[in-house]
Formats: sequence, C-alpha cells, structure tokens
Amino acid sequence: MISVRCKEPGDQPWVDEVLHQMWGGRIVVVHGEAYDAGALPALIAGERHGLATFAPAPARRYAELITLNALVARQGVGTALLDALASRLAAQGIGEIRLTMTNDNLDALRFYQRRGFRIAAVRPGAVDQARRIKPSIPIVGNYGIPRHDEIEMMRVLA
Repeated sequence: MISVRCKEPGDQPWVDEVLHQMWGGRIVVVHGEAYDAGALPALIAGERHGLATFAPAPARRYAELITLNALVARQGVGTALLDALASRLAAQGIGEIRLTMTNDNLDALRFYQRRGFRIAAVRPGAVDQARRIKPSIPIVGNYGIPRHDEIEMMRVLA
C-alpha cells in the first residue's frame, strides 16, 4: 500500500521541480484559467513518488484536479493519489472531482475512465486558446497527435 500525505512547506522545492519537469513550470492553463499549481493544495505519494495538485471549489461542491504525476510508472502511485484525494474531498462534503486533459493524452483517458471518471465535455480549440496564455504548450503531443482540444472528465464521489 502506498502512503499519501499532504504537501508540507519543506516539499515546495521538490513540488516546483516536478511541475517544471512535467508541466514546463508552475503555471497550468485549464479551460482558459491559469493556475499556479505550485501554490495549490497538493498530495504526495510515498517517498515523493507522485504528486497531485488540486483546486477545491467548495461553493460549487467540486474540486478541480490540476496535475497528477506518478513518477514511478505502473506501481499504483496515480491510483493511490486519486483514492486519497477522493476520500479527503468526500469527507469535506465535496461531491465530485473534475479534471481537464488534452485530446492527445490517450493514456490518461484510459487511466481515468478505469477509475470511475466519465467524459463531461469536449472543448474544441481550447488548447489553441490556452497557448495565448502559455505559449510553451506544445503543438504536437503524445503519439504525434496535434494538440488542440480539451476533454473534461468528472467523477462523482460517494
């Protein structure tokens, strides 16, 4: 079993490094909104084997998963982070988790659907718009697929 804990102040340099390596910096653009992922609440799996950052929106009864990175592949790190996040949010009365991914992220699409997420919306051209805020977003993504659109997913919490 993989332990998951909340980010502590001493973790911040590591969090910033992960965000730089995996996301090109602390700023992540989701549905036209720029988030400073390094300043958000975060969960850390194991001995810094994974990181999840999220933005709670309790008034709207959901939280937006901003980043999820398992730095050790296929060991249950991502699942442990999602399960811990779901438990914490449900205990706070938050009813769902939402996330947004790009159209080229086929591995993530499979991962999230297998963990109870469903497609809630597709926003054609949203990534092209996001490049106006964060020009470093690559034009070509995974598997050589042009990166243009956002896919929003949601998981209702029990």
